[in-house]
Formats: sequence, structure tokens, C-alpha cells
Amino acid sequence: MRDGNDPSTTLRPGLPDHYLVPGDIAALLTVPLETIYAWRKERTGPPGFRIGKHLRYDPGAVHDWITTLTETACTAA
Repeated sequence: MRDGNDPSTTLRPGLPDHYLVPGDIAALLTVPLETIYAWRKERTGPPGFRIGKHLRYDPGAVHDWITTLTETACTAA
């Protein structure tokens, strides 16, 4: 049962306990799905991996990627 109360099922506090699909990333960042695929092709987006033909993202890696972007933006300002 994945009710969010069992700490052994959570990858990181506040992050989903399952791998994300490209549509999840697009919704999270409020960008078009095509942007996610373009980032993947250009290797500028969050790191993803394939399970067979299915593309998945680790929520922790996505969080780390966003943190890196915000830190880079803060130091550039």
C-alpha cells in the first residue's frame, strides 16, 4: 500500500515514491511536453533513463537538476 505514510516507500521526503514520466515533468515545470523531449535530445534537461522503450525520471535527480539551475541562476545574478 502506497499511502505516503511509510518512510520505506518514499525516495525523498516531499517527492513522489515512483519514477516520473515525461508528462509528469512537463506538468511539474508547466512547460510543453515537446520541451522535455527537446531537452533530452540536447542533454540539457533532467537526467532520464529507459526501461525498454519507456522513458523515466528519478524524482530525486529531477529535484537535484532544478536545484542546480536555481543555484546557477543565483550566482549569475
